[in-house]
Amino acid sequence: MKARRNKKQVPSFRKLLKTSKVKLENKLKNKQFKQQSTLKKYRKEQRKLRQAVKDAASKNPIPLEDPKKIRPVKRLEKEEEEEEEALPLDMMDEDDLQLMKDLGQRASFLTRDLSSSEPLHGKKRKHERIIDKYEKIPRTLQTAPEKELIHLLPIKDKSGIIPQTREKPVIDSDRDEEDQKEELELEEEVIEEPVRELTIEEHLIERKKKLQEKKIHIATLASAILSDPESNIKKLKELRSLLVEQDPDVAVTVRKLVIISLMELFKDITPSYKIRPLTEAEKSTKIRKETQKLREFEEGLVSQYKFYLENLEQMVKDWKQRKLKKSNVVSLKAYKGLAEVAVKSLCELLVALPHFNFHNNIIVLIVPLMNDMSKSISEMCCEAVKKLFKQDKLGQASLGVIKVISGFVKGRNYEVRPEMLKTFLCLRIKEVEVKKDTEDINKPKKFMTFKEKRKTLSRMQRKWKKAEEKLERELQEAEASESTEKKLKLHTETLNIVFVTYFRILKKAQRSPLLPAVLEGLAKFAHLINVEFFDDLLVVLHTLIESGDLSYQESLHCVQTAFHILSGQGDVLNIDPMKFYTHLYKTLFKLHAGATNEGVEIVLHCLDVMLTKRRKQVSQQRALAFIKRLCTLALQVLPHSSIGILSTTRTLMHTFPKTDLLLDNDSQGNGVFLPELDEPEYCNAQSTALWELHALQRHYHPIVQRFAAHLIAGAPSEGSEALKPELSRRSAVELFETYSMAAMIFNPPVEFSNSKKKEN
Repeated sequence: MKARRNKKQVPSFRKLLKTSKVKLENKLKNKQFKQQSTLKKYRKEQRKLRQAVKDAASKNPIPLEDPKKIRPVKRLEKEEEEEEEALPLDMMDEDDLQLMKDLGQRASFLTRDLSSSEPLHGKKRKHERIIDKYEKIPRTLQTAPEKELIHLLPIKDKSGIIPQTREKPVIDSDRDEEDQKEELELEEEVIEEPVRELTIEEHLIERKKKLQEKKIHIATLASAILSDPESNIKKLKELRSLLVEQDPDVAVTVRKLVIISLMELFKDITPSYKIRPLTEAEKSTKIRKETQKLREFEEGLVSQYKFYLENLEQMVKDWKQRKLKKSNVVSLKAYKGLAEVAVKSLCELLVALPHFNFHNNIIVLIVPLMNDMSKSISEMCCEAVKKLFKQDKLGQASLGVIKVISGFVKGRNYEVRPEMLKTFLCLRIKEVEVKKDTEDINKPKKFMTFKEKRKTLSRMQRKWKKAEEKLERELQEAEASESTEKKLKLHTETLNIVFVTYFRILKKAQRSPLLPAVLEGLAKFAHLINVEFFDDLLVVLHTLIESGDLSYQESLHCVQTAFHILSGQGDVLNIDPMKFYTHLYKTLFKLHAGATNEGVEIVLHCLDVMLTKRRKQVSQQRALAFIKRLCTLALQVLPHSSIGILSTTRTLMHTFPKTDLLLDNDSQGNGVFLPELDEPEYCNAQSTALWELHALQRHYHPIVQRFAAHLIAGAPSEGSEALKPELSRRSAVELFETYSMAAMIFNPPVEFSNSKKKEN
């Protein structure tokens, strides 16, 4: 029973955990109050004890009759003064004074000090009685203040749970009061000193001086690290500490300078391999001093690089959340500038260090920023990803970025910027032949086993073979070149993710603004799509065109994609794309004839794929109809668009020689030309002529005039009407871009006449 009672008295750990925060605070306050009251009582008793000792040592000890009603010393002195003042000595006669003196010389009860408890004749045992009187004074026990207990985690034993406690040290309140007084005195002294206010000019001069000192400090640290990275790797931490500069005058500028400096330092001192963490066995083995120094350098570099990336990520988060920190050194307006510099550094590291540690972490940071509301940050990130795709030969980094982008687009329900998907067009997967079977791919060379050597080779041949294989292995390790099989595997996986993203958008988000980017991507990578998907893909594209929900430019992308599919592996399929020819022929006059020239470049690409590259599948009637409509269109558009269209017409006349009948005025066919008919096969284009070329000969642009005269002459390759090499050797798209008027410049420049005015 006793053991149980003891257990109940001691609070268990669970009960302490269940106690609320308010109760704990109240308990703490009560304990503090009790502690203060006990300290006050203790000091009071000590004062009384000291006073009693003083009185005992003096001649007139404190009377012991009623110790509770002991009068303070000060009060006794006051009463004695009052009694002395009460005696009217000035009013007394000389006889009375003499009588008082005589009485004072006699020892009697009346003249004795009534406050004293001594007998009249007690001088011999005076010392002993003083000690006895001191012993009779009531005493109080010296009670120490209660010590507060801190409850620790309990220990579980065989007998049960044993609670653990520890005493909390008591702080001397007297010392605290003295310290507070000293601090208040110092504060008063500081406040008393007047602070001189600086003018704006003085403030700017002081800021410039501070900034110059910080720049020199940053440059000194950076140059020391660059001169000997292995020895001065610890200075990276010192330089990184400046990312939390607290001086409000130069904080933003210094942080930006440090971000750029560290980014350039990491680009320079980072090795060309990935640093892996050491195993326990490697840590325990003894190594040389040079190896140990290299290990310390690598560990320090990786840790500082990690902290640097975390700092950049925090800067971007602070800008996104737009929350002021407690230090309040950087204003909300400065957050965007810091975030832009941080994002720029992340983009540089993404492109420069694709092989190094934490590259996937940088990708995860950059990809969401590609869809940021800020246009400058979004463009910066998209350009960095494009640059990475263009320079990535192996495909490892590209695969990581494609995975993150695909997951991000799906997670946002395809509501992202089209620029994110346009980055896919920069992937380097042109030279990979995905259509080949795995058997045709060059497999890595296999070395002969010992049993095979023993069966087929002699002893001397086996010896030579062994040496040869050893040499080949060393060469392979020295070259460190990636095999074609690994490249093919990475590129195939990348393309699968790209096509899955494209097909999801075609299926679920057909009215999304991402559709032009999807169709453009399909047009580029159509030759790499598996033949099994061709039929379904063409049906989807035709359905999109017929739905009428697409813009003119999007419908042109559909046509371009369809013919890219058919011009590659689609040659094997027996598919007649007549509906796509009809759609393009019908919508040619919907081209924008203004300054934007939207769609002209896509039309030129489509005509090249549909007519020139598929010349064997195109009939003469279809070619005649397209040539006639293109010449009519050339009259309506801007000069550089006319040059591109006339260049395409010249190519078609060379590809289909019998189309020169359109240059003859006499009708060569039966029936009447029907320009309003939307079917190119049945509009009787052979019954008309290219009268538009005569109008184009009088065009204000000299290059348009030259092309028109060249086509009227039958597009000869030699003679006076032949084109110059700079015009004949360029494609239609190149000529369209060369003579573009987007910069508001006339190309070729207008020649000024030097005619002199006649003097009258």
